Amino acid sequence: MIIDKVEVETINSFSKSELLKEVYGLIWILPILTLLLGITIEVLVIVWLEREISASIQQRIGPEYAGPLGLLQAIADGTKLLFKEDILPSRGDIPLFSIGPSIAVISILLSFLVIPLGYRFVLADLSIGVFLWIAISSIAPIGLLIAGYSSNNKYSFLGGLRAAAQSISYEIPLTFCVLAISLRVILSNSSSTVDIVEAQSKYGFFGWHLWRQPIGFLVFLISSLAECERLPFDLPEAEEELVAGYQTEYSGIKYGLFYLVSYLNLLVSSLFVTVLYLGGWNLSIPYISFFGFFQMNKMVGILEMTMGIFITLTKAYLFLFISITIRWTLPRMRMDQLLNLGWKFLLPISLGNLLLTTSSQLVSL
Repeated sequence: MIIDKVEVETINSFSKSELLKEVYGLIWILPILTLLLGITIEVLVIVWLEREISASIQQRIGPEYAGPLGLLQAIADGTKLLFKEDILPSRGDIPLFSIGPSIAVISILLSFLVIPLGYRFVLADLSIGVFLWIAISSIAPIGLLIAGYSSNNKYSFLGGLRAAAQSISYEIPLTFCVLAISLRVILSNSSSTVDIVEAQSKYGFFGWHLWRQPIGFLVFLISSLAECERLPFDLPEAEEELVAGYQTEYSGIKYGLFYLVSYLNLLVSSLFVTVLYLGGWNLSIPYISFFGFFQMNKMVGILEMTMGIFITLTKAYLFLFISITIRWTLPRMRMDQLLNLGWKFLLPISLGNLLLTTSSQLVSL
């Protein structure tokens, strides 16, 4: 068989295009892998910080044997859980029992898609970014409810019901606070997280939404702690009443996934507090970029992006410190107190704050 020159060129060009597609596919995966690596490192740091801060508050010695200053303690715990036996309840719903932790972890990981860590450093800059986060965060309690139901254990089922009730109670005030924040940006047909951060950059420290929405900030802070199921809002896994709540029947790596969910949720909430109220990656200097004095090139752009990530994480760790301190300061609430706080106190305040913000925006038009 004789192949002419045109056919050979066609085959070569086709093979080159297929190779380029594969290369582009690998390049597209790199940011996601980088983000997952960063999330893993952040979770390890948060675990170590919580143990060190908790030990300091309680005047005791924290982790010190696993690695220098106990930095590898979280890795040691994860390795131990990985090699433990995965026990399944004999009368439980095994498929649902295995799916529950996965739903909770995946839903929280999806939230990182719309979180801007630096200037234009975001995987998905969507015009509905904030509301996508709210929708995704509502899926995690479904995984907890499935985990409690499939365990065939009354304590687990009660813990799952508590998780669902608590999520609904505090999701609505949190949504109203986000609406009040993004109202000005929504008027320009966008609720992107990047646009919300850039709207706070004009006046530096005084342009933060913290000063424009102090009531909304406090309601958001309380609601986000309740969404994370942190003390004093950890009723779904209260050991005095429900043994361990929805995770009672879990062991091994599946129990470790629930452990991971709590810290991922805390990290996401901290980053969103930073994005919505603390100016994100912006410095406190009014509309002055340190790197603007230099001629813009690739190296300076990378340095500016790195500086933005550092500023964002520094502000997020401030919220983390507050939440860890609250854990060892306030006692656990009763279930009726938790629901009353959400429905009778935070919901009317957040709704009134939204109406007040809407009225002021309409007057200013």
